[in-house]
Amino acid sequence: MEPNRCGWRGMAGDQLYEAYHDNEWGVPEYDPRALWEKLVLDGFQAGLAWITILRKREGFRAAFDNFDPEKVACYGEADRARLMADTGIIRSNAKIDAAISGARIFLDMRDRGEDFSKFLWDFTDGKPIQNRFTAIGEVPAQTQLAVDMSKALKAKGFKFVGPVIVYAFMQATGFVNDHLVDCHRHAPIAKLST
Repeated sequence: MEPNRCGWRGMAGDQLYEAYHDNEWGVPEYDPRALWEKLVLDGFQAGLAWITILRKREGFRAAFDNFDPEKVACYGEADRARLMADTGIIRSNAKIDAAISGARIFLDMRDRGEDFSKFLWDFTDGKPIQNRFTAIGEVPAQTQLAVDMSKALKAKGFKFVGPVIVYAFMQATGFVNDHLVDCHRHAPIAKLST
């Protein structure tokens, strides 16, 4: 018998999407590099469905040197041309430039002693927010907290970090638990924050 899952459009029967929902989405992430990777991928999602990015995630990892910020920060014109020719990713000059500049900002923060993970988790006082939504229609596209995080990221120079993108990032990386209360993942995710 299939477990009860959040009712995301297009997920039922899609093994990749179901595995992402069951194993990754909402799990609190504290690793700075992993958080930066997810923020970049959410930026590439702008205007697209998440499943599109999920299906290309391994292609993105290959194209962007496994999201090693040290390597991505050094990308120049040849790398930009290589990425724009890569059919395994979303080809957008603006989004590629945002990823490269984001790597540089990430490293600048680190070099100045500012941990990217702590910077982000300070918005929730270091603990995931436990929501108790009962229907998909109750889940917001953004919150004031996402607006605040978005403003802070933009102030650092990050791009493609509007409040809707940031809230999707917060959901995916466990800053908020937005699994519906009757979803088989809500309670296990909630336990991760105790």
